[in-house]
Amino acid sequence: MFIQRLGILAVVSAIGFAQQTADTNTNRAKEILLAGVADKNPDTRIQAVLSVSLIDDDEEVISRLGPILDQDKDVQVRLAVVSCLGDFKHQTAIPILDKALKDEAPEVGFAAAKVLFALKQPAGKQALSSVLSGEEKASSDFLTSHKRSALRMLQTPSKLFMTAASATVPMAGVGLAVASSQGILLEPGASPRASAVLLLESEKDPATVQAIQTALSDKDWSVRAAAVHATALRNDPVLKEEFVPLFDDKKDAVRFRAAAGYVRLALLSNQP
Repeated sequence: MFIQRLGILAVVSAIGFAQQTADTNTNRAKEILLAGVADKNPDTRIQAVLSVSLIDDDEEVISRLGPILDQDKDVQVRLAVVSCLGDFKHQTAIPILDKALKDEAPEVGFAAAKVLFALKQPAGKQALSSVLSGEEKASSDFLTSHKRSALRMLQTPSKLFMTAASATVPMAGVGLAVASSQGILLEPGASPRASAVLLLESEKDPATVQAIQTALSDKDWSVRAAAVHATALRNDPVLKEEFVPLFDDKKDAVRFRAAAGYVRLALLSNQP
């Protein structure tokens, strides 16, 4: 557990600036993410990992996801890491994903194969071809209810989700946070209104912008989480202050996205 925590600490210490920052909110946001990825509850760790995809495709951050993939015993958490790595679409992720192909859980290896194939890596196509031919398994022989729910992370994103993603144009070095969006949509109890927020995230008319901002304080947790995600993807550093009150949100999905969103926008505010 000590070794695992060291790996997790390295992930969060890599998030944000290499130098010390005087921004106490950035420091607090990083502490929130650290607590999340080190939590004893695997569902909490999943939400924290998926939220990291909101930050950016920083090479150092990606390289530090490897220890979690190696050391976390929970299949769903490892699947969340693979999903997050696929969102970054960075060359640094390839050797980590190559290693994940040999994960003891076939679900994780299959997820890694899908990401590698999307990155046009021969290993991904080879692994998928092996599954097709029956040489390799895409799922465990005996799936407990715990692992069966993990298969949600292997699903192809819905048409709704892909429509939202394709409509958004990312800034250089800043990703679309696909893992974050998908994590919201796949959570039990997520509201259709949350899906509407994600679809509208790239709209810039004043009425829609105001509606999403209002949704940050919605009574429904999934709507708040989607509103944080959508606001972060507007890539306007001024908006980071909207996330500070949500650092204390009782819902993990909201709190971690608020922290990651703040770090994302703080990074943008410090770009030349």
